[in-house]
Amino acid sequence: MTVSTLTPPTVPAGAKARSSDSGSSGRPPAIVIGSGFGGLGSALRLQARGYDVTLLEMRDKPGGRAYVYEQDGFRFDAGPTIITAPFLIDELFALGGRSKEDYGLRIVPCDPYYRIVFDDGRVFDYNGDEQHLRNEIRRFNPADEASYDAFVAHSRAIFDRAFTDLADQPFSSITDMLRIAPDLARLRADRSVHGMVSKFFTDPALRVVFSFHPLLIGGNPFQSSSIYGMIHYLEREWGVHYAMGGTGAVVQALVRLFEDMGGRLRLNCRVEEIEVERRQVSGVRLASGERLQAGTVVANSDVANTYRKLIRPEHRRKWTDRKLERMSYSMGLFVLYFGTDRLYPELAHHTIVLGPRYKGLLDDIFRHKVLAEDFSLYLHAPTRTDPAMAPDGCESFYVLSPVPNLEGGVDWESQRERYADRILESLEKLAPDLRRHVVTRRIMTPVEFVTELDAYAGSAFQFEPILTQSAWFRPHNVSEDVEGLYFAGAGTHPGAGLPGVLSSAKLLDRVIPHGNEVAAGLIR
Repeated sequence: MTVSTLTPPTVPAGAKARSSDSGSSGRPPAIVIGSGFGGLGSALRLQARGYDVTLLEMRDKPGGRAYVYEQDGFRFDAGPTIITAPFLIDELFALGGRSKEDYGLRIVPCDPYYRIVFDDGRVFDYNGDEQHLRNEIRRFNPADEASYDAFVAHSRAIFDRAFTDLADQPFSSITDMLRIAPDLARLRADRSVHGMVSKFFTDPALRVVFSFHPLLIGGNPFQSSSIYGMIHYLEREWGVHYAMGGTGAVVQALVRLFEDMGGRLRLNCRVEEIEVERRQVSGVRLASGERLQAGTVVANSDVANTYRKLIRPEHRRKWTDRKLERMSYSMGLFVLYFGTDRLYPELAHHTIVLGPRYKGLLDDIFRHKVLAEDFSLYLHAPTRTDPAMAPDGCESFYVLSPVPNLEGGVDWESQRERYADRILESLEKLAPDLRRHVVTRRIMTPVEFVTELDAYAGSAFQFEPILTQSAWFRPHNVSEDVEGLYFAGAGTHPGAGLPGVLSSAKLLDRVIPHGNEVAAGLIR
């Protein structure tokens, strides 16, 4: 076993920060586990605030769930494909006195945001233009058009409180929750998103159009708290965007920025243990046996598995295995990446293809945890905006289907190819002769979410976003069990989705001392 001397020997554990932790740079060391967007945001913010940051990634490329697969000349973004609230990305570049343009990063708007295709063939093009949305609503049900203003006002009220005021605020104590409880009661956070939307729209199809958003962050619209109804206003406020070169281009630009600011990224470094001495984090032990010492560790890894696998049970008084097993986890995803040898210009960049059932299918996925014969799909066609994602004259696709997580016991070994074939067959309603033109494909099931991403139960978004697992009820950004340990990413406050994970990194500025204060011994 080797020990990397990121710090001199530590003083007795228990101090929240130690002046002796400063390395040769004079900066106290910090370790960030996982280079997804939450980890990259955390690493950049810590580096900007006076720490000497080492970012550890277990895979051979940075990005975490924003990994990039390259296959037969095609590029596939593995995970997030939708960029909302792009100002949060701009803020990261500003930390280093740069802009995204300095790194050749270009983020462009999508129109429509989503094309929603119903099983009966009707189409709703969803974007941020108010008059366009009114026209679309009128086509489906003229009587519901008058309700749109009231719906937007309610969505904005939730947005103003839940995102603008609270997304980058830590919920580290029950008093934080009690402070906002009256607002949550006033906004009826106890209702589901679908229940809230149904108060404004009578048409079943329009209720789907304005309630599907929780699925983008791992939630069931019939169970997720209505606070997630803010997503409509968030998209209306800042739009839906795409990064030229794919989401992986954002990752690469942020990595370059991090390294230009003096940070270090280490790939193929799996953390085997977060080491703890007298309730204070002291560093990490890698799978290679190497030990890295630091008094500040941020875990952007899966929260449940971080506690269960990386922290010994004797150091966990609150987040025990039993408590974690009793929590409710998001659905899984079946993702099929494929490339075709022809173009399909009639397709939108983002298409939501709905099956014949809505609530029944969601019940099968979230409650019964069975693999249904029908499905609803999200189809991403980045070459509609960015031809460079595929060879000339070809199309790059990513299609995902919400499915039960592994708690349902689906045998994906026997189902994976059959399920992929069924998806491609169903997509031929939108893209004729699609199967005949597929020249490459790759499959990811909840099993790969475990083996490649170490996701508990193969859940795609960690904890299900219900009211009793939101804000203070969600695992905290500041660990209650281990001093000096912090969390960023989808499994902590404020939750999944690009704005959520970047906000989780942003709020760490409020709870982690400035590196200069630590180095000077002013914070202990």
